[in-house]
Amino acid sequence: MKNIRIEKIRNQKQWKLFVETPWALYSSTPQWVPPLKADILELLNVSKHPYYRHASIAGFLAYQGDQIVGRIVAVDDPRYREFQNQEIGFFGFYESVDDHQVCHMLFEAAKKWLSQRGLFEMIGPLNPGTNYECGLLIDGFNYPPSVMMPYTASYYPSLFEKIGLSKAKDLYAYKIPTSAEFSHSIQAHAKRLKHKTGVSFRSIDMRKYDSEVKKIHEIYNDAWETNWGFVPMTPLEFHHMAKQMKLILNPDLLLIAEVEGEAVGFGLALPDIHQALIKNKKGKLLPGILRLLWGLKGPVKRKVISEVRVITLGVKKEFMGRALGPLFYMEFLNRAHEQGYSGGEASWILEDNVAMNKALMRMGAERYKSYRIYQMNWKR
Repeated sequence: MKNIRIEKIRNQKQWKLFVETPWALYSSTPQWVPPLKADILELLNVSKHPYYRHASIAGFLAYQGDQIVGRIVAVDDPRYREFQNQEIGFFGFYESVDDHQVCHMLFEAAKKWLSQRGLFEMIGPLNPGTNYECGLLIDGFNYPPSVMMPYTASYYPSLFEKIGLSKAKDLYAYKIPTSAEFSHSIQAHAKRLKHKTGVSFRSIDMRKYDSEVKKIHEIYNDAWETNWGFVPMTPLEFHHMAKQMKLILNPDLLLIAEVEGEAVGFGLALPDIHQALIKNKKGKLLPGILRLLWGLKGPVKRKVISEVRVITLGVKKEFMGRALGPLFYMEFLNRAHEQGYSGGEASWILEDNVAMNKALMRMGAERYKSYRIYQMNWKR
């Protein structure tokens, strides 16, 4: 491919072109779920989205003539650097045609921008940070992504490795079938554990949504503090995300674990709205939002959205030794079946989270996708 040029995004018109880029690449890929363009534009809006109160972003488009053939963003998140004590930038939202030169030039643009900010290492894809969509799909291309998970082209790993990117961390996705269940011995152990710890689970109280979200935010930042790549979410960020999720969440699948009245953990499973949005091929708000509401609340809702994604489980550090993670999964499994869901996905799970990986396999879940976070460093 010849005559490639890279342009830095400088106006809203270019950001719209940036958001529309995947349609040319995935229009013939049945597994791809078109995002709502309005949602991606909002996520990239540096003047409105709370993430950019502390982070900076630069977007780049690759052109061949008048045709866009790729895109990338570079991200500088000082909160991440301070919390992780690592001078690292991010890259994200990568898409391109299958061409080494395009890939190389996009990453060179990202590297140059980060270098100008004193950063000579980056990880990604993070869209745009570690609390958002993460990872490049490296296997499981035959399956569409679950809600808030990406789908990326099968040739990307080869392109990335050719230009010098290497593995930083793998993230796993598990398929939880209808027949999934814990063994009788595990259930008996769980019953004893619940009695011993005094833990109980309750649904979120939607009448007190804001105060419930505040409790969950406190647990979230405490529970993940030592996790790889974690950076605490600001109150503005967390409440912004909670507001977005409010439309689609099922209150019986947003659980709070309590011990003696104290909230010590939470878990969230979302209806897999991608089962509805996969048919919204143009990514427009209308009829996309109507398809979504029909799938969530229509008379045949379990036929449209039949699965959930277990997105997150968190337990305060002082309670982490009490094996509450598997108890959460048991609770989710029972409640999802009661709600009429036939199965779902648990993701993403860090490859070195031994306890959670073992718990999922013991209940019959199958690891069916892997995502990879890549890294690259270069000379100062």
